[in-house]
Amino acid sequence: MPLGVRKALRKLGGDIQIARKRRRLTMTIVAERAFISRNTLTRVERGDPAVALGIYATILFVLGLAERLGDLADPLSDAVGLSLEAERLPQRARSGS
Repeated sequence: MPLGVRKALRKLGGDIQIARKRRRLTMTIVAERAFISRNTLTRVERGDPAVALGIYATILFVLGLAERLGDLADPLSDAVGLSLEAERLPQRARSGS
């Protein structure tokens, strides 16, 4: 797994832990609401890449943060993709006659 991905997952896990603590929710409560074990929640909060994305998403839902998931790969905020697409546009329009 690329180093950047591992770092991003560790950050996500840490952010989830902070969000849980700010809400004053115990690990037991979050785990029960997400239908997972406390051990799995611990692994998520450590950013374990072996935990399924669906579990991360469910925990974010439990914490009230799931709405931002849909924006992760939003084509409108993909600067590289938009730039490449703009490069492929014709430089000038042809006359129709």
